[in-house]
Amino acid sequence: MAVWAIGDIQGCYNAFMQLLGEIAFDPKHDKLWLAGDLVNRGENSLKVLEYLYSIRESVEIVLGNHDITLIAAYYGIKKSNSTIDPILQSPRAKELVEWLKSQKFLHVDYTLGYCMAHAGISPEFDLGMAIRYAKRVEKKLQSDHAGVWLEKMFKSGMNRFNRESSKIDIDRYIVSAFTRMRYCYKDHRLDFDQKGAPTDALREKGLKPWFECESRKEIHLKIIFGHWSTLGFYEDENVLALDTGCLWGGKLTAARIDVDEVEIVQVSCDAAMEP
Repeated sequence: MAVWAIGDIQGCYNAFMQLLGEIAFDPKHDKLWLAGDLVNRGENSLKVLEYLYSIRESVEIVLGNHDITLIAAYYGIKKSNSTIDPILQSPRAKELVEWLKSQKFLHVDYTLGYCMAHAGISPEFDLGMAIRYAKRVEKKLQSDHAGVWLEKMFKSGMNRFNRESSKIDIDRYIVSAFTRMRYCYKDHRLDFDQKGAPTDALREKGLKPWFECESRKEIHLKIIFGHWSTLGFYEDENVLALDTGCLWGGKLTAARIDVDEVEIVQVSCDAAMEP
């Protein structure tokens, strides 16, 4: 059995299928870890969801910000667009969205020594906190009141974790950290606006990638994440970043993680958008 982690697909079905061919993925024997943002902007988001649903016993998925946007559009909270309209108009819309709602914000595998979250793990959280808070918002998203709760998640939230804040503000922080985080300040405040690649100029302003944040709580597992196409592929002893900007003219990346040395396979995207 092989275990492959794959970065943001964002509806790029053809590139996804090509990549699965390159790694000789067999859902009967192998496992996929998907780092979120399965849909939106790419030309075949519906096909991506339908395929993943068909092999759902062979995939581990964490939700990305674009997946949350799709769920919000299903509830009428966010506007749809031409790339997710086919999902919402499909006779299988309820089935697919309910399945998407059942996915995680954080996946953990102690045996392999990895965990996975779309944008990473807040520098405020150790692993126990991350697991607990991920389950907290998963439960809210999977509840009968998901639409009401989700609408509140799109309002201005906190950029710094504070246990004394309201339950809704804490939920906003948790969801934002798991799905939208890139940079942090020395005091662990998160910056959700800066989307570019890390530079010396940004570091001089006090902005560092979240995984470089000073006094970040230690996580004893290697963290797989996506979300950050301008960062691209990045690996060190603590993290493995897999969003290589397929949608933006880059590549779709798979990393085999059940081996001693990570194996990387990439394919180009034939339906790239202009940045």
